[in-house]
Amino acid sequence: MRRRVALVLSGIAAIAAVEFYEPPLELLAGSSATSAGRSVPIVEASVDARGASGDVMMRFVRAGERVAFPLTVHGAPVGFTYQWIKVGSDQSGDVARPLESDTLLAPLEPGFYELVVTRGGVQQRLDNPRLAVLVPFELKLGSTLNGYQIGRYPSEWSRDQQYEPPPGFAEVREAQLDLPLTRHLKVRDFITHDSQTMWPRYVAIDPRVLDKVELVLRELARRRGEEHIDFHVQVHSGFRTPLHNSGVEGSARDSRHLYGDAADVAIDADGDGKMTIFDAYRVERAVDWVEGVHPELAGGLGVYSSPRFATPYCHIDARGARKRWRG
Repeated sequence: MRRRVALVLSGIAAIAAVEFYEPPLELLAGSSATSAGRSVPIVEASVDARGASGDVMMRFVRAGERVAFPLTVHGAPVGFTYQWIKVGSDQSGDVARPLESDTLLAPLEPGFYELVVTRGGVQQRLDNPRLAVLVPFELKLGSTLNGYQIGRYPSEWSRDQQYEPPPGFAEVREAQLDLPLTRHLKVRDFITHDSQTMWPRYVAIDPRVLDKVELVLRELARRRGEEHIDFHVQVHSGFRTPLHNSGVEGSARDSRHLYGDAADVAIDADGDGKMTIFDAYRVERAVDWVEGVHPELAGGLGVYSSPRFATPYCHIDARGARKRWRG
C-alpha cells in the first residue's frame, strides 16, 4: 500500500514539474528551425552590426572579404556553423564554416545574402542586416559593366582627381528594388534615374550616408519628444552614374552622387503632411548635431529651395569634410 502511494505521489510530482517548467535561455530557435523539438540558443545580429544609428539593414563588401558581423548568442556560443544564402531563395553562396568569431568570410559571388547559422541540425536565418557582395569596379570595361552604361570616373581620365572610384557596385535585379537598406530607405532610392531599362542594374552605395540619414531622422524624432518616428522621406537622387551625372544641370563633375555617399532627400520633419523650407531648416540643424556627435560622418549639406523644385530638399553626404551651401 505504501509503495502504491509513493508511486502515485511521484507521478503527480513529475506531471507538475513538466507543466510548470520554464526553460532558461537555451530556447528553441523560432520558425526557422528545421528540426522541431531540438533546443539551441537563439542567435541574432548585435545592434553594432547595424551602424551607429542601429537602423542600417544592409552591409556592403567585396567578394571573399572578411567582414565584421557582431552576433549576440542567448546561450552557449559553441558548435555553430554559418553559411550565406541568397535572399529570396535557398541557394547557398558558399560552404558552411565554423562560427568562431565575429569576423565572417563573405561569399565569392556578387548578390544579396542572408546569414544562416546552424547547430544540431537547427537553422536560424538572419535577415537584418543582409549582406551585399559587390561586383568589383575592376570588372567595368571602359564605360560599361555587363552591358549597363556607367561612364567613366574622373580618376579614370585625370590624374588630378583626389577621389578614388567606388570599390564596386551592387548588382540589382528588378525584384530586389524594395529590399530595405535602412529603416526608411530602400534599394530603389539609390538607383540612377536614367533612361536605361536593362536588368540587372548597378549601384554604388556607401553605408556611411545610410547611417547618417538615419541618425538625422532619429535626431528629428528626438526633437519632437519621440525615440522613433516613421518619417515621410522622398529620395530625389541617390547614386548617379558618371554618364547620367554629366547631363544633370548644375551638377559637379565629381559630385558625391558618383561615389554613392550622397542622397538628396525631402523630409516632412514636422509631420504636418507637407514638405516646406521649414522642414529643410529642421533637417539642416539635425545634420549639424549629428556631425558634432559623429565627426566620422562629416560631409556636405546643401539646402535647395528654388521655385523650380517641386519641394525644398537637402543634399546630405558623408565625404569626410564639412561643407555647406544653398541652391
